[in-house]
Amino acid sequence: MDPNKVDEASDDMSGDGEIASVMGFSGFGKKARTFDLDSIFESTRRTAIERTQRVLEERQKVEEMEEKGESSKSVKPSAHTQRDKLAAAASRRKQESDSSSDSGSDSDSDSELIGPPLPPQYKAEENDDERSRVPGPSGSTAQSDDDDDDDDDDEEGQDDDDNPVKKIPDSHEITLQHGTRTVSALALDPSGARLVTGGYDYDVRFWDFAGMDQALQAFRSLQPCECHQIKSLQYSNTGDVILVVSGNAQAKVLDRDGFNVMECVKGDQYIVDMAKTKGHTAMLNNGCWHPKIKEEFMTCSNDGTVRTWDVSSEKKHKSVFKPRTFQGKKVIPTSCTYSRDGKLIAAGCQDGTIQIWDRNLSVHTKFHCKQAHIPGSDTSCIAFSYDGVTLASRGGDDTLKVWDIRNFKKPVNVATGLTNYFSMTDCCFSPDDKLLVTGTSVKKDEGNGKLVFYERASFQKVYEIEVPKTSVVRCLWHPKLNQIMVGTSSGLAKVYYDPVKSHRGAKLCVVKSQRKERQAETLTQDYIITPHALPMFREARQRSTRKQLEKDRLDPKKSHKPEPPVSGPGRGGRVAAHGGTLSSFIVKNIALDKTDDSNPRQAILRHAQEASDNPYWVAPAYTLTQPEPMFAEESEEDEEAEKEPEWKKRKI
Repeated sequence: MDPNKVDEASDDMSGDGEIASVMGFSGFGKKARTFDLDSIFESTRRTAIERTQRVLEERQKVEEMEEKGESSKSVKPSAHTQRDKLAAAASRRKQESDSSSDSGSDSDSDSELIGPPLPPQYKAEENDDERSRVPGPSGSTAQSDDDDDDDDDDEEGQDDDDNPVKKIPDSHEITLQHGTRTVSALALDPSGARLVTGGYDYDVRFWDFAGMDQALQAFRSLQPCECHQIKSLQYSNTGDVILVVSGNAQAKVLDRDGFNVMECVKGDQYIVDMAKTKGHTAMLNNGCWHPKIKEEFMTCSNDGTVRTWDVSSEKKHKSVFKPRTFQGKKVIPTSCTYSRDGKLIAAGCQDGTIQIWDRNLSVHTKFHCKQAHIPGSDTSCIAFSYDGVTLASRGGDDTLKVWDIRNFKKPVNVATGLTNYFSMTDCCFSPDDKLLVTGTSVKKDEGNGKLVFYERASFQKVYEIEVPKTSVVRCLWHPKLNQIMVGTSSGLAKVYYDPVKSHRGAKLCVVKSQRKERQAETLTQDYIITPHALPMFREARQRSTRKQLEKDRLDPKKSHKPEPPVSGPGRGGRVAAHGGTLSSFIVKNIALDKTDDSNPRQAILRHAQEASDNPYWVAPAYTLTQPEPMFAEESEEDEEAEKEPEWKKRKI
């Protein structure tokens, strides 16, 4: 610095000291720090040059990796690299501040820094980072061994992303006992908290993962459709209601707790045109909810129609789609589904065709594949991929086919040899849309069913899970839980999961220990002691019977002589031995009376004299109002008429 400026500064300092002594205080506070701007600019320029060289080297590395085909994307700097940069910048700032403080006066070096000092841990990290950053060629710093390990981990993570088989969660499993017959329906709510299973035993069971323990018991079981097998179950997209499709002609909608919300109306089976009826007239085969509209759902039936419904109007369907062969004949749809955007309705039919309609145009099909599967085989499932372009169909002809609906004449890929004995065997796409999953069937005690995974691009079988001694009927891969639910023909529902890759679901219940039974239920009931049963209230036991006999002799009831049998009609209110009941007494005294009552008039007039002498019942009531009786006198004509023969008497 200029010496003249230093002298001027010292004069100012002396002047300030005189003013301070006059005014009576020690000083005017801390002095401002001075900085060497040239050194700061030089360090900043050097830092910029180093950073530019480092960026150029990274670009060269990326270009070399692209040429070798190892990677097509630039690798982000790891956390250690960013931390090294921050630590280096902090150390440079510290060196600059130290150099500037050394260039200042002694008072500046003794002055306190503004703000709290750095913690000792951060200083130790700075020293470690400086040691780890070894200067390499061309003035750049090389990464430490830790950074190399992080790069290896990133490469392994990329390999996991490229290989979809490693995403299959099958390291652990739990088994839910639904019953003893086939589990023909599975459903999970959108959040993955509850599972619903239905089967050939007409039962629908509710399982709550958060409420279950290791006993794995369902919290509710009911039969919503009485004696009809459950064909399909599905939660709505909001998870508040469940669609139940059974062997009945009427689908039902239940709430989360199993109470009835709505039941579809049954149609008139005597009407030929099924579009004129208000509902299905034959057994249902399948059903599903609209993916966007929470009140709309669809069902297909053996009456040859696919109908859409609204939950708010249960008296009539919303629209009708009638699958037809190319000859215009009716055909039965065995499976149906919506596209992912809800604009298309697809149905697999018994004649082997797959027919797709626009949801708003129910007359003509938009896409129609004539020979998707063998005619006469039930297409058990059709499912759209998440991209909405690919359609997978599981046929009763032991095949799994993938279709592109934009070119619907030929399948994109076909897998054969997948045995199918059930009309509701599922197929579904994985959450990342790279795998296709389906199940296979076996006869009883003749092998193991399999859950088969196919890669969607190459359609090669990449993985399979064996389910021992049973057929795999239903399969469901939930995207949020990343868990696979399987319904089997032995009445079991299996849940496959991975502790690392899966979330919630089965992981919640396997960690809960089984609840012990309450002590009150295991203990026997306590004795109830009445006060008079206590010894102090109990009467003393008689040691001899003589005193008891003397007491009984004084009792009139106990010492009463038994009555002899009654002979004759009876006396003293006792009836004779021939009849102890009133009916026997009436038979004895009235019915068997030998008096001759052949002339009823004489029997009545027998009491006439007594009634006239002692009128008691009727005559006293009419003594004042009853007129005197007047009888006709007998004439000679009457006497002559009585003398005439019977055949001459006039008939009245």
